[in-house]
Amino acid sequence: MAESASQPKKPRRSGRPRAIEKVAESYFQAVADRDADAMASHWHAQGVGDLVPIGPLRGPGGVRSFFSELFTALPDMEFLVTQMVIDSQGATVQWRMRGTFDGGAFQGLEPTGRPIELRGCDCMEIDEDGLITSNVAYYDGAAFARQVGMLPQQDSGADRAMRAGFNTVTRLRSAMAQRTRGGSTP
Repeated sequence: MAESASQPKKPRRSGRPRAIEKVAESYFQAVADRDADAMASHWHAQGVGDLVPIGPLRGPGGVRSFFSELFTALPDMEFLVTQMVIDSQGATVQWRMRGTFDGGAFQGLEPTGRPIELRGCDCMEIDEDGLITSNVAYYDGAAFARQVGMLPQQDSGADRAMRAGFNTVTRLRSAMAQRTRGGSTP
């Protein structure tokens, strides 16, 4: 059936979301390929990545350095994008990662040989030139610490003892502060 003049035309969609999707797909393919140089090439010179459990990565050099260390620490790392949402400013990407911490040191921690499985989410802003200007990445830092053996397993005897000790110290500090202010303790 031929389109008549009375039928409304479909609105034209901007090509920007598709361009952003291509950048995000290419960037996360570089992560999956364990290619820190390719990852760095996606970044604006003044771009800032904020890995919430760790801190900021500044520019392509910061990204390259951090991920080179990660890829060395987890030589068998596998990375999978599970969901990607695109808009005209950037992308939000959920992911899963797993590997064995048996390569080099990572963030000052010596390899433990333990398996690691994490899921996370990156919230990226991508400029008109197709470069990442900002990326805030969230993952569970405590889960990472538990998996590498830095913290005890959740709800284990050691975990309960650690929480009990922490709570005891907190109550003591509170009582001491109360006495210093001249008040009574509860």
